[in-house]
Amino acid sequence: MKKSIVISPNDSVGVALAALKKGETAEGVLLLEDIEKGHKFALRPIKAGEPVIKYGEVIGKACEDIGKGMHIHTHNMRTCLEGTLEYSYSKAAPVSLKKPAPRTVNVYERKNGDVGIRNELWVIPTVGCVNSQAKAIAAEFNRRHPDAEGIDGCHAFTHPYGCSQIGEDHERTRSLLQGMCRHPNCGGVLVLGLGCENNRMDVFRDTLGDHDESRTEFLTAQDVCDEIEEGVKLLEKLYSRAKNDRRVPKDISCLRVGLKCGGSDGLSGITANPLVGRFSDYIVSAGGTTVLTEVPEMFGAEQLLMDRAKDDETFGRIVLLVNGFKEYYQRYDQPVYENPSPGNKAGGITTLEDKSLGCTQKSGTSEVCGVLFDGDRPESRGLNLLNGPGNDMVAVTNLGCAGCHLVLFTTGRGTPFGGFVPTIKISTNSELYSKKPNWIDFNAGTIAEGESFSDRLEALTELVISVANGSMTVNERYDSRDIALFKTGVTL
Repeated sequence: MKKSIVISPNDSVGVALAALKKGETAEGVLLLEDIEKGHKFALRPIKAGEPVIKYGEVIGKACEDIGKGMHIHTHNMRTCLEGTLEYSYSKAAPVSLKKPAPRTVNVYERKNGDVGIRNELWVIPTVGCVNSQAKAIAAEFNRRHPDAEGIDGCHAFTHPYGCSQIGEDHERTRSLLQGMCRHPNCGGVLVLGLGCENNRMDVFRDTLGDHDESRTEFLTAQDVCDEIEEGVKLLEKLYSRAKNDRRVPKDISCLRVGLKCGGSDGLSGITANPLVGRFSDYIVSAGGTTVLTEVPEMFGAEQLLMDRAKDDETFGRIVLLVNGFKEYYQRYDQPVYENPSPGNKAGGITTLEDKSLGCTQKSGTSEVCGVLFDGDRPESRGLNLLNGPGNDMVAVTNLGCAGCHLVLFTTGRGTPFGGFVPTIKISTNSELYSKKPNWIDFNAGTIAEGESFSDRLEALTELVISVANGSMTVNERYDSRDIALFKTGVTL
């Protein structure tokens, strides 16, 4: 097993794949200090102010002289990031992706021709004031129907918003909840309101857009004597319609897959993220769709994504996506580089550039065909970028509301979190996979131990097909299903 790696021949750092001791030799370099797994060491002397190179790109600059064989981390290097920038478009040569052999998934076909990989009943509150009632309605339905055949579960998804919001926040809350209501993994949805909230039920219903009216029910709690009993009655109506749905075979190209990382470490950009990037290329080459979010974790790698834009218009939308998020930070007098997290740093990630160049490995090599903002869904198949922060709960919610059937979630530190769509968690290292079988679905750590990307890609593809066909992810088995809505403004 290799104990270290140099990712690009242009790099000035190596990365420890296992804990290294002072006095050991790694990549032909005598180590002057202990190097923890996932952390970096200098391959050559680096003067103060000089760039530090990893992935063949600048990940920051030295803030003091760094000797060959020394540990490189937050104590001796800093970010080079600044605020909004002017970008130029230099279209990268397209990468030729071979169309793979056809593969089939068994999915639910909806009235509008879309497909879902689950057939669930959902209770979605328009306002946080009825969260308890939403949970009580779902719980009572499940109590009365403990073995409800024909559906994959009944769940309530609660949130604290829907009132005392104005402007963008109000519109975003409504738009995201409407995106959930239209999601094809949902075989029937009960929209539950209070009756006096800003997120008015009549406006919500009238602006819901293309939806199956026979699979959507609305209930305002203040209008009835017993909202729990009335809510269960409406769920039973939805159940009578959804329980006869059956899976049908479709080509794997029907899938929309979200790409996300959380709790990253120094191996994220070496094992799990590039593996997911290879999967993204596979789905795109098969005619399917992938969606990458976490805009702040594109900072420092954004030019690479911009040069992969399919045309000038798409390039311009990526610029708007990136600079718009930087301007959001600046409106609140926050630095754009207030990232990575303490856990990221403990795992070996030093700067936001370091994190971003690893994060964007999940996008693979295909061209960027679309850029999505609040309420958007992909208009064409291929790789899309989606507006949203790095926060795990918000980002996965955004991916689901953009129509993703499932999310591939890479992690080096581990998390029990799951979204309202199946969330396949992929460990960057084998230790995490062994330690947390109640959190992690798939191990990419074996790549650092010598297993080939092609073998792991085949295994990951088989897992995705299995989940699309109905196999439960760990988050589903442990009922870890949460949503979080992005908020930027005031609360009244």
